[in-house]
Amino acid sequence: MKPLLKLYRGYANEEELIVMGHVFRPTTRAEYDFQKKRFRNARSVIRMYRIKTQKNADVYLHLNDETIHTKTLDDGYFKFSIPIKSKDKDGDGIPDVDYGWMDYRVSLHYNGKEIVTKSSFVRPHTGNLGFISDIDDTFLVSHTRNPFKKLYILLFRNVNSRKVFEGAVPHYQALSTAGRNNKNEENAFFYVSSSEWNLYRFIVDFTELHDLPRAVLLLKDIKTSLLDFFVTGRGDHNHKFEKIKHILEFYPHLKYTLLGDDSQHDPFLYEDICKIFPVNVIAVYIRQTGSEKKGKAVEALKNMESMNVATCYFRDSHEAIEHSKRIGLIS
Repeated sequence: MKPLLKLYRGYANEEELIVMGHVFRPTTRAEYDFQKKRFRNARSVIRMYRIKTQKNADVYLHLNDETIHTKTLDDGYFKFSIPIKSKDKDGDGIPDVDYGWMDYRVSLHYNGKEIVTKSSFVRPHTGNLGFISDIDDTFLVSHTRNPFKKLYILLFRNVNSRKVFEGAVPHYQALSTAGRNNKNEENAFFYVSSSEWNLYRFIVDFTELHDLPRAVLLLKDIKTSLLDFFVTGRGDHNHKFEKIKHILEFYPHLKYTLLGDDSQHDPFLYEDICKIFPVNVIAVYIRQTGSEKKGKAVEALKNMESMNVATCYFRDSHEAIEHSKRIGLIS
């Protein structure tokens, strides 16, 4: 048995690098196999929510010949927020890093052996567009409006049988390269969700399977009990507001498009973000998940439009694509 070291995609600006992950207690259980079906899939999903974290574990970040040490928090979570040294300046931190996606390594020691895991972080190429998207019922069909159906699908449908909304992939792909002369340089993309870190690998695998833009994921605190599983993705959504607010503060010079749905609180979270950042948000897209548009969501979108934000409340992703073309967001 050995501890499990999980890393998540990180991100950097001109002055700071942020990478994060979890350390879990030693276990003989195999990691969740996303190819399993029905009851085997359900058993694996439930195991993800019964995993035990390791507090105060020593972890080491290795980047550019630098090694930086920290310890995990009480829930096994660790986060390196490291200043970036400019090439013409001295001081603490890591040497200046390149742009685009780059690898990093984190290690820990257990019983005299070193455990090393790799992940990646992004330092967006110079540009002026950023995109922040919800996940469930925004591009991943999840039936959030029906909690029992949502749990059933999570338990009994593996990553290969989960569905993406028709038209969502070409829309996101077009947004990813919007305004770029060099199509190899993608815009900054973030997936912010009320799903917990337990589902990180599932989300990454799903987005890669469907060729959705490579993005930084910012999820909710990890859950470690079976009871937590039955309320996954529910509860206070202030987490999403704080994460989105953090992104806009971390990259203050970008113009943002926010994408969500009307199954929970996205229209109202986005409305508040527009009020706080009146020059940063240029467009908001809300997917209609029911048979009719919600009156309060319509009111929130009208209020955003009064703040010079282009909005689109759509049922079909092709409507969103046409809107993006109409406002000049994509060509």
